[in-house]
Amino acid sequence: MTMLQVHGAQIPCKGILFDKDGTLLEFLQLWGPWAETLLNQLKTRMNELGASFTVELEHVLGTIHNAQGHIVGYDPQGPLAIATVDECTGLLAGQLYAAGMPWNEAITTIRQFSSVAMREVRQRKLAEPMPGLLDFLQNCKAADIPLAVVTSDSTAAAETHLDWMGIRSFFTSIVGCDRVTQGKPDGEAALLACRELHIDPREAVVIGDSNGDMQMGRHAGVSYTLGYCQQSDQGSHLVDAHAIIRHYNEISVII
Repeated sequence: MTMLQVHGAQIPCKGILFDKDGTLLEFLQLWGPWAETLLNQLKTRMNELGASFTVELEHVLGTIHNAQGHIVGYDPQGPLAIATVDECTGLLAGQLYAAGMPWNEAITTIRQFSSVAMREVRQRKLAEPMPGLLDFLQNCKAADIPLAVVTSDSTAAAETHLDWMGIRSFFTSIVGCDRVTQGKPDGEAALLACRELHIDPREAVVIGDSNGDMQMGRHAGVSYTLGYCQQSDQGSHLVDAHAIIRHYNEISVII
């Protein structure tokens, strides 16, 4: 059987389920501009309503801003990192509702803001693979390890972002939030991906950058959950990971 070697441990592996944002691609490069455009539009509308946010701006989506107001970081346990677009829409609409706007109007307004922000994302096409990822994907392909993407993003958006990076062909299954009833940390999406890879969940490995990914893997009964965190001073949030890597060169495929 094919094995993955991680920090000296050898893990039997018949398939790998990857999270997308922050695991396959640079999270902030893609989603930072989206969140910044969205929050700026919301801030303008709140000012027009003469209202203030119910929480600090940083706590609305879990973003870190510099002195100029630009997003330079994010909370790996926050909504921007983990929530679906629909969940973020609800959170932001809640600010407009608290400011006195009817709920249906608030939701419609945020959806319009999000469309503007997504249009900018599509124009920039800023999706870069994580360091060492391409080599690792090629090693998996050479070893005939089937691969899936399991994401809180929509399936269509995931397909698009993988295309931008030129890595779509590596993945047999793409499971977005629109293909399941229960999103992460529920195990439903992982189980669907395993069915599409034709593997038993107990023979699968999950790789992700949030603890929701780790919990999803454990709920689905996968054999191993591998946390990905580039910063050496972080990763403490990945409490349900069997192990944590900082770079894809820390994993090797043994046939």
